[in-house]
Amino acid sequence: MDNNVVVAEAEEINWGESRAEDGKIMNKTETLSSNVHVGLPDPLTDAVKCSLIKGDYLYFHYGCDGQDDRGWGCGYRTVQTMASWLCRNCLPLKDKREAPPSLPEIQHALVTVGDKPGSFSRSREWIGTFEASLILDLYYDVPCKLVHVRGGGAELERVAVEELHRHFEEHGSPVMMGGDRDNSSKGILGVCTGDTGSHLLVVDPHYYGGPLEKTELQERGWVAWKRVSSLDQSSFYNLCLPQSANK
Repeated sequence: MDNNVVVAEAEEINWGESRAEDGKIMNKTETLSSNVHVGLPDPLTDAVKCSLIKGDYLYFHYGCDGQDDRGWGCGYRTVQTMASWLCRNCLPLKDKREAPPSLPEIQHALVTVGDKPGSFSRSREWIGTFEASLILDLYYDVPCKLVHVRGGGAELERVAVEELHRHFEEHGSPVMMGGDRDNSSKGILGVCTGDTGSHLLVVDPHYYGGPLEKTELQERGWVAWKRVSSLDQSSFYNLCLPQSANK
């Protein structure tokens, strides 16, 4: 791959002091891939409407800072990806270029604001869309819209797809999605709708390992278009949509 492309796709991260304070320690990823969806073909040849993320972001995933958070850290990693977008695309944040909060910092913040008990710090407890909204508001002064979709299938197509099209057109920031039966956090970077249904552009934080080029991440399915109908039809879903348009 051309060297100029490699530079554009990865960014060095200053993790600060001991970003991996708890859990099993692996080697830190010194660079994180950026804009990992770029180059993916559209999921539909006859799309009626496609709405995508606007601006740059970094792809955070399991273990990228040296902390082994497999099985519980996916929500935190999605929040970090969202935070990286805010740092790069919202004034006055984009001139600071600071690393998003670490997992221990996120836990400490949720305890400090009274959302979690003291035992939550240094734990392996999950977080979801509500906690994500608290963190983005606390760290970046960006409020979030929370949307509850009662079930999969037609409700996802009717409610979530419409909300996502509107969000990407007005705000352009990454969205966090999670549910109950389908409780794996996922980042949503776009939505594409055709006559036979819609697809979501999903960035999956569950990858664990060293840095990969975006083409390999795409080939392995860590960032991919997913049919809405492929999601768990018996699960409810929640969306966290950062209201970043005025920032």
